[in-house]
Amino acid sequence: MKIKVCGMRDPKNIEAVLQLPIDYMGFIFSAQSPRFVGKGKSLPKWIEANQEKFGDIKKVGVFVNAEIDEILNAVHDYQLDFVQLHGSERPEYCRELLSFWEVSSMREAKLIKAFSIDGNFDFRRTNDYSGLCSLFLFDTKGSAPGGTGEQFNWKLLDLYQGTTPFLLAGGIGPESADELRRFPHQQFSGVDLNSRFEIEPGLKSIEKLKAFVTIFKV
Repeated sequence: MKIKVCGMRDPKNIEAVLQLPIDYMGFIFSAQSPRFVGKGKSLPKWIEANQEKFGDIKKVGVFVNAEIDEILNAVHDYQLDFVQLHGSERPEYCRELLSFWEVSSMREAKLIKAFSIDGNFDFRRTNDYSGLCSLFLFDTKGSAPGGTGEQFNWKLLDLYQGTTPFLLAGGIGPESADELRRFPHQQFSGVDLNSRFEIEPGLKSIEKLKAFVTIFKV
C-alpha cells in the first residue's frame, strides 16, 4: 500500500518526512489553499539541490483548474512526477496535457484525477478518465475544491467498479491506520495524508506520521 503526504512546503519538514517510508509527497499550487507553496523560487531551488534525498519518493503537484502553462512550468521547476487535478478538469483537459508532453521535450508527468465524493456521486463519471490517469483520488465533497479534513462514507466505494487504482483521502488520521490496512476494495492503492497530521498548515507532525506508518505499512 502506498502513502502520500500532501501539503508540504517547509524544507526542514520536507527533509524529515522524506526519512519515512512513504511513496508520494504532495505540493499544493492553489493560491486559495493555506498550504500553497507560494510564488518564490526558494523551494524549487531547494528541491533541485536536494533531489537525491527524494530517492524513489514521487513528487506530486496539486492543481485546481489551473492554466496549462502553469502546470507545465511547475512540472519543470519542481521536477514533478505526477500532476493531481483537484478541480473540475474535463477529460479533454487531460488529453491536452498528455498530448503536449508527447510532442515536447519538456519534463512530463503522470496524471491523478481527484473526485469529490458524497452520497450523490455517480462513479460512472470516472470512466471518461480511464486510460488518461494513472491514479484516481477519492476525497470528501466540500463547498469548495480541495480537502475538507472530513471523512466520507467509505462504503460508497463499493459502487466504484473501474480498473484504475485509487488513493483514499479525507479525514484520515493516525487512528485510521488499522482500519485502512484491512480496507477490502480491489483497486485501493493507498492513502493521502494531510491536515490531521499537522502541527499547523503545511507543517507535518513526524510523530503522528510515524505512528500511522508503523501500523499501515505492516
